[in-house]
Amino acid sequence: MSAVVGTAAPRIVIERGSAWYPPQVEELPRPPQRIYLRGDPGILATESLSIVGSRLATPYGRAATELAARLAVECGITVVSGGAMGCDAIAGEETLRRGGRHVIVLGCGADVVYPRSSEELVKRTLDSGGAVISLEPWGAPPRRYTFPKRNRVIAALSRATFIAEASLPSGTFSTAEAAVELGREVLAVPGSIFSGLSHGTNHLIASGATCIADEEGLEVAISRIFERLRFCHGPAGDVPGESELERELVRILTASPLRVDDIASHAGLPVRDALEVLGDLTVAGLVERLLDGTYAATSRALHAQTSYRT
Repeated sequence: MSAVVGTAAPRIVIERGSAWYPPQVEELPRPPQRIYLRGDPGILATESLSIVGSRLATPYGRAATELAARLAVECGITVVSGGAMGCDAIAGEETLRRGGRHVIVLGCGADVVYPRSSEELVKRTLDSGGAVISLEPWGAPPRRYTFPKRNRVIAALSRATFIAEASLPSGTFSTAEAAVELGREVLAVPGSIFSGLSHGTNHLIASGATCIADEEGLEVAISRIFERLRFCHGPAGDVPGESELERELVRILTASPLRVDDIASHAGLPVRDALEVLGDLTVAGLVERLLDGTYAATSRALHAQTSYRT
């Protein structure tokens, strides 16, 4: 569902050829004649990193997305996303939580919230000096054909597009393809060969996208592409857990989500004992059970293995 939102933020129509029209969007094969914007049009002239990914983000995808958003903010780079549920919303939320600036590109009117779950993200984006933009007129509802156009603009606005997770095919993958066609750099996070949500990113890496294997690799890529340094950095942290057994299970699940019998086998435990430890880790917020019945390390557990000075 979608809803038309209030008019508190300035509404601007940016015509092609005008001063506010972003020159990077001119590089599209068929540049839009006008861009509808709510918020600060000046933000379109800032350096930005587009961050996109699956709507069904796993804890791994969430942690990777949060890491990219955090590094962008720490380098003074604006984050661009589609504002949708999953990785896009996570990127925006982390950007704002870290005091950064966010641009949302919608597939409906810039005064329409879709999905409704993004209403608070849109409000906070505008309140923090960001912008919400669209190629569709005011009040236009979302349509299937508007999202491919939206994805091309997401790719065009930034020097690089970061992809945390993507199935194949998907809207996220189409954004990556648009970035490649424009000569932009694509940064992709590798994932398990058994995860459908990593098929897209793994394929992109095999096709020449920059593989982001760790935090240092992302920091180096951002420094190279944007020619700026991150203002804070920290050493690797310890695996969280109250006991060595708990830490071992978190290590196992950091690599890949697993079913309880596989976890028990890896840890050398009876299934009942493994379930008991998993229950303790779930209560502690370090492990969660996914919809397919597997267990995975939470984004909190993944982030705990890297410490930051803020």
